[in-house]
Amino acid sequence: MLAFKLAYKNLVGAGLRTWLNVFVLSLALVIIVMTWGIVEGWNVQAKHDMKEWAVGGGEYWNEKYDQYDPLSLNDGHGPIPPEIAKLCSSGEAVPVLIVQATAYPGGRMRNILLNGIDPSQQIIKMPTSLMNGDTSVINAIIGNRMAKATKLSVNEMVSIRWRDANGTFDATEIRIAGIFHSNVPNIDINQIWLPLDELQKMTSMKGQATYIILKQGMTSAPTVPGWIHKGYDVLFEEFDKVIKAKHASSSVVFLILLSLALLAVFDTQVLSIFRREKEIGTYIALGMTRWQVVWLFTVEGAMHAVLSVVAGAIWGTPLLYLLSKNGFAMPKGSEGYGFTLAEKIFPVYGAGTIIITAVVIMLATTIVSFIPSRKIARMKPTDALRGKAQ
Repeated sequence: MLAFKLAYKNLVGAGLRTWLNVFVLSLALVIIVMTWGIVEGWNVQAKHDMKEWAVGGGEYWNEKYDQYDPLSLNDGHGPIPPEIAKLCSSGEAVPVLIVQATAYPGGRMRNILLNGIDPSQQIIKMPTSLMNGDTSVINAIIGNRMAKATKLSVNEMVSIRWRDANGTFDATEIRIAGIFHSNVPNIDINQIWLPLDELQKMTSMKGQATYIILKQGMTSAPTVPGWIHKGYDVLFEEFDKVIKAKHASSSVVFLILLSLALLAVFDTQVLSIFRREKEIGTYIALGMTRWQVVWLFTVEGAMHAVLSVVAGAIWGTPLLYLLSKNGFAMPKGSEGYGFTLAEKIFPVYGAGTIIITAVVIMLATTIVSFIPSRKIARMKPTDALRGKAQ
């Protein structure tokens, strides 16, 4: 207890030097928590948007379909099995048919994917009900990214060409009935969405689908021959790799930032021991052992971390709270990165992250404070009192 009281008095007596170290450590703490919160917030938002707009509660893929291989679309479809057809009729699933095609917006040629989906579905948030317009034409919807890339607008007609199940080319005009805004690029970039029955007629694939989206909250999925169930572990695999890469790159920045803060504490301890040799000799002469004095200086250094946590809580909590409420605006053009990214990211701060970061800073500061303090154990009291210890 005596060591803590003496350490506190010495820190307060050091004045500005102490508070500069405390501020640097608190800055490192707040920045680390804020950055991890932004990455975790992105993770939570992106997965929520993907569930709401694209994957629902999971998917069934035709066994020949591979979303990363466009050539698999030629054979990656098949009749909807009775087990899944029951789910579709009860509103617990919706089939999607994908066909490669070419669009000609404004006379330009663009390779696209035609996606057929039931306009009355309620599984995902896509406004498919907009397809229920004028029945004299085929109504379609596109995402805002596709609209910008092709310069298409609502009610505009566009020509498309595709190849049916027999390999015969066909073409028609469709009307853009609506443009939706989504953070999920997988359902937007180079995609046009049509009514499922229309696309099945156009391609001579009546009753067929490429994959089926399940309703969120389904606790079990039956085994269906010829179809493979894909859970979140598979559907989010690529995104999880991006998040892990962001965590890894952030850790390097954290290490550099923390090292600079610890260097300030280390230099302070070295300077303190050099300037306070007479004080150290006095402590030893009054009966304190050398290791008790080492412990005293180590506690002084460690208390920098304790004070930094308190200071970080005082000025960092309002800042982090405002950031979590107002969000972190992403730069313009980030929607073209190719992965799910909202216009604003709202950080999510976990108690575990805050505690672990604070503990790491405390332990690291204690170790860095102990290293130069070991010199005290080799001092002679007489030399220390004269200020000539080596």
